[in-house]
Amino acid sequence: MLNEPDRKAVGRTAALAAMLRDHCGLYNGALQERRDAYRHVSKTSIKYGQQSAQLKEIRAFDPERHGRWSFSSQQATLRRLDKAFQAFFRRIKAGETPGYPRFRGVNWFNTVDFPKDGDGCRWDATAHDPVTRVRLQGVGHVKVNQHRAVVGKVKTVSVKREGRKWFVVLTAEQPQPEPLPKTGRVVGIDMGIASFLTDSNGLHVANPRHARKAAAKLEAAQRALSRYPRRKAKNRTNNHQRAVERVAALHGKVRRQRLDHAHKTALGLVREHDVIAHEDLKIHSMSKTVAPKPDPDKPGAFLPNGAAAKSGLNRSIADAGWGVFLTIMHAKAESAAREVIAVDPRNTSRQCPECGHTAKENRPTQEKFHCVSCGHQAHADEVGALNVLRAGLARRDADQA
Repeated sequence: MLNEPDRKAVGRTAALAAMLRDHCGLYNGALQERRDAYRHVSKTSIKYGQQSAQLKEIRAFDPERHGRWSFSSQQATLRRLDKAFQAFFRRIKAGETPGYPRFRGVNWFNTVDFPKDGDGCRWDATAHDPVTRVRLQGVGHVKVNQHRAVVGKVKTVSVKREGRKWFVVLTAEQPQPEPLPKTGRVVGIDMGIASFLTDSNGLHVANPRHARKAAAKLEAAQRALSRYPRRKAKNRTNNHQRAVERVAALHGKVRRQRLDHAHKTALGLVREHDVIAHEDLKIHSMSKTVAPKPDPDKPGAFLPNGAAAKSGLNRSIADAGWGVFLTIMHAKAESAAREVIAVDPRNTSRQCPECGHTAKENRPTQEKFHCVSCGHQAHADEVGALNVLRAGLARRDADQA
């Protein structure tokens, strides 16, 4: 975390905020240029290379706003916009909701990237100096409260704002990590809502439900914020600004709690097993809203479609953070030389592990599994985890054959 206890802190913070603001303006200006070119110049598409080539002229024309910042960081901002357009066109080709790139408000643009340490930034951490600093072009040297030592050669540096706190995020090139010793154990996991996950050994990991636990405080904070009219940050009163920061702080705490739980759970699985099989969940599709059902007998009216129940389920899925957990687990497994296998989740909790009979009636309730063919009974999530493990091992054997 960036830390400036001396009297220069206010000036450094103002310079960091100005850097974000000017990069946000560059992002929005480049987006506007792309929109105008497509609409008014015979549907012309502007690419990153063309906009990057204009940076030299932009910096010379407005040295106070753009010329003092790192050229490579401005290129990184233009690349961020280019990636947004690439994702937009990819969604169009896939038949998904396109989601055209949007203009970013200054309060929604919180990160500036420096693609190379030493080009517009310098991470300065020496063994004989207890104080760590990062030097940023246009800002100067900023003291950093380093929570752990950086291992390896620093490659990229990013500056990020969260509320009133500033963070520096580093990526470092490290030697190949030593793989963990073999354990001879394999496991399948079934993701859920009642339990965060259940493994094939019968272990249930409780769902912490961080957002639900913080719901009352969030509701009160958002109710307090709703009393103020929407204004730009520079026009907010002190009470309005404190209300904004209170909501942001609560959301940030929930996000950090969810990440902490995901890291600890994934680390336990990776340390104890050589092979981990999990369901290949399509989380985006699972959390879609329910389509309305028009009433054929009453034009303009709609039939009940279970939207309220589905909305609650969607909130629970988002609160569980399955996607974050799976991403973290894959990264930890790769560094530890563990194998992670994703399998088709269809019918994993409806297929009997004893006789192989598959039927919807095998799962009469959310937790209970009772095979209508052989009478086998077990916890439904444990059955799902066991079937996931078997499918994962079968896929592994097929790939090795």
